Amino acid sequence: MNQHTVKAYGDELNQLTAEVARMGGLAEAQVADSVDSVARRDVALARAVVERDAKLDAMHREIEKKAIRLIALRQPVASDLRRALAAMKLAVDLERTGDLAKNISKRALILAEGEPMQPLTRSIERMGKLVSMRLRDVLDAYAAGEVDRAVAVWNTDDEVDEHYNSLFRELLTYMMGDPRTISACTHLLFMAKNLERIGDHATNIAETIYYEITGQEFTGERPRWNPEDQPGADVGPN
Repeated sequence: MNQHTVKAYGDELNQLTAEVARMGGLAEAQVADSVDSVARRDVALARAVVERDAKLDAMHREIEKKAIRLIALRQPVASDLRRALAAMKLAVDLERTGDLAKNISKRALILAEGEPMQPLTRSIERMGKLVSMRLRDVLDAYAAGEVDRAVAVWNTDDEVDEHYNSLFRELLTYMMGDPRTISACTHLLFMAKNLERIGDHATNIAETIYYEITGQEFTGERPRWNPEDQPGADVGPN
């Protein structure tokens, strides 16, 4: 490649990475706002999260299109190829994260019509803040190209799982104690499951970052409890 072509190629890669980072920022905001809409019973904010999801979908399609075009025309190899592939994989995880945040906000709209359940919504808020922090940390690791920070997020995957397990038990206690809370608690349970899955997407992103930087698959076993030994493992929409 001549100097001009090399520069144009590098610019394309940098632009692809920047667009993934921007998509990550929007996905992070979607998660935080969806949790806030539950905690504050904020109908306007919940509706805004639902409406903004279309922008994440469009960003996903654009990143995928640009990455495929770059691979087809530039034929990158080694670290450059991994960088383009990582962009596509991260866009998928971020788009799915946005879908889960949208689902939380949709249920927040339903809960806002009923009586407040402050102790339970505070539990959702705590779990949401933990998940948001993990998502922010792994996206910062991507932007900085720091594999150690990505691995640190990967190593805390079980914290989100433990929060989900604890919240599941808390919700069951409420439902058994007062059957009138079953409907609201069911929505909260789906919210908790959505947050747990967002945590899984943060872990996926950490593994992708590890592969992009090192060229090796992350072969460790994810630090999590055995779902077959825990209640509520199958709860939540697919």
